[in-house]
Amino acid sequence: MAASRSQSLVAPAGSGNPLQDGVAQRVPRRCPSSTPPEIHVRDYRLDRDGAAPRWWLAGDPVATAWHNALSATFPRGEAFFIETVRACREGAPPALDAAIRAFVAQEVNHSREHAAFNRQAAAAGYDLARIDRRVADLIGETVGKPPLARLAITMALEHFTAMFAHEFLSNPGHFAGCEPAAAALWQWHATEEIEHKGVAFDTFRHAAQGWPRRRRWLLRASIMLLVTRKFLRHRFADALDLLAQDGIAGWRARARLAHYLVVRPGVLRRIFPAWLGYFRPGFHPWDLDDRALLAPPEAAAAGG
Repeated sequence: MAASRSQSLVAPAGSGNPLQDGVAQRVPRRCPSSTPPEIHVRDYRLDRDGAAPRWWLAGDPVATAWHNALSATFPRGEAFFIETVRACREGAPPALDAAIRAFVAQEVNHSREHAAFNRQAAAAGYDLARIDRRVADLIGETVGKPPLARLAITMALEHFTAMFAHEFLSNPGHFAGCEPAAAALWQWHATEEIEHKGVAFDTFRHAAQGWPRRRRWLLRASIMLLVTRKFLRHRFADALDLLAQDGIAGWRARARLAHYLVVRPGVLRRIFPAWLGYFRPGFHPWDLDDRALLAPPEAAAAGG
């Protein structure tokens, strides 16, 4: 993968940007849900002619396997998000309708660029077909479910992507030593996930506005528990699948992956408080105002 003109996840110190300075910074201020940031569609393009090293994340097969496993889910997953939000947008007020349109444009681009990223992972020797089939099967399980139930699944998964995005952008150590173009891709994606983190939630509130609050809470809380169980189980299995393709299998693979996720750098441990916050009555994604982590709209230009 060749470097793009996007900002790298690791940049010189002293820039004034918490991400660029390489300093882990949290932004615990509460943001009124009525004033989220503007959603910018950054038309980032990964270099299609670039070649990626097999272990593109600091030469670490475990870190690479986890992120390749995530990326393999995005093309189908983003399409599902778009479908479920669109299905519940009828009658949305102008501001929400505009946010949905920007959300869709961002998600289309994410799907496109991760498809390209996945092709480069395949060119490096990884077989992602089993992961893709698992994702297709999981989405297939939702066919015929009520639109609001499907939207609640999207809402839960969007919270996961927002939590990961916040963690990646506020703690650049996650991508220290990363191949530059891959780092730019993940920063671009993380930036836009934070920007639109409230859209599915606000669409759900609009579509279910006639429901009692308790009923809305019960649906989103129960769906989050279900999604969490399936997400962790399948992403762990997907990463183990990729590690096995590197000759790392059995208890050693499981132990190394668990250590990476829970101990160091411990992304699952670090996002746990934000995950728990989702169950609070009255929760809104913009209760955490992390807009200071966002790259400017012009920072994710086309890849070179």
